[in-house]
Amino acid sequence: MPQNLKEKITDHIAPFLSDAHKIDGIHIQDGHAMISLAVDPRQGTSLESLRQKVEQSVTNMDGVKKATVVLTAENTEKISQSPPSVSDQDMLARPIAPGIKNIIAVASGKGGVGKSTVAANLAIALAQQGHKVGLVDADIYGPSQHRMMGITERAQPTEDRRLTPLEAHGLKVISIGMMLEEDRPLIWRGPMVQTAVLQFFRDVVWGDLETLVVDLPPGTGDAQMTLAQKVPLTGAVIVSTPQDIALIDARKGLNMFQKMKVPVLGIVENMSQHICSNCGHHEPIFGQGGAEQEAKTLNIPFLGALPLDIAIRQAGDAGAPVLAVDTHHPASQIFTQMAHDVAAHFKSDRC
Repeated sequence: MPQNLKEKITDHIAPFLSDAHKIDGIHIQDGHAMISLAVDPRQGTSLESLRQKVEQSVTNMDGVKKATVVLTAENTEKISQSPPSVSDQDMLARPIAPGIKNIIAVASGKGGVGKSTVAANLAIALAQQGHKVGLVDADIYGPSQHRMMGITERAQPTEDRRLTPLEAHGLKVISIGMMLEEDRPLIWRGPMVQTAVLQFFRDVVWGDLETLVVDLPPGTGDAQMTLAQKVPLTGAVIVSTPQDIALIDARKGLNMFQKMKVPVLGIVENMSQHICSNCGHHEPIFGQGGAEQEAKTLNIPFLGALPLDIAIRQAGDAGAPVLAVDTHHPASQIFTQMAHDVAAHFKSDRC
């Protein structure tokens, strides 16, 4: 990382900032400068003009191909060089996406448990129940929601360099997959992932939404930490399969949200039992009831047991999640009830 350019950017930004602002971090890669500014959360979205000015000014600097600036909030009485601690949770949530009333994270401790399928169908179920819904694919390294939603177009920037989400199945959707070639890998370090996740909330024209469903990557890494610390989450839904090895990892994700003081709205048991497409026989390939028992042990709502059914996979691969094409499918009915249960935690005012 070219330290001299980082120092030049630091000096260049200084005149734009007051005592209530500070540079939280600068990361430079291939001429792309990613800058985080810590600001007073009480000033809210009034600082958008500052963000744009700094971004444009740094973009025009020699040696900078592009600049991206994000605003994060800290308690102005506690600004220091040390990173904010978990105990500062209330101070970390900033007024991101002010037109959105509820933000729901769908998470899992490990990959391959069907988290994206749950997120997609949960979002559609909420939309079918009259909510204005958006869907964020925050799985930066393995985006899939654009495919599951049947979206082939690219997300287009606005004049002020924000992104317009695309619409499918009654939802507004954004995914890094809408911006890249299908086979292009993302070789990004943590700071770039954190910046990208925050941009999905600050730099996307969502408008007024009642609910934003966020499909998180598996695990407890940079994307999850950034979301839990800096986005005002209504709550999180944990997805697991029934077997012990998956539940161990799911427990880690659940504990992370609890430590971040993010309410866990419930656990979903996916692939609870296999349903044979020929004879209809039910077989618990991965065990059965493990997630439900875990929910009881932890005194957390159990949101449903979803089958391992070929129709669910086929619908997602075809770009139309099962609830969008067959509301009478047994899994669709579970997703519908799941949406009712999750919505019970929402703010009462409607869009």
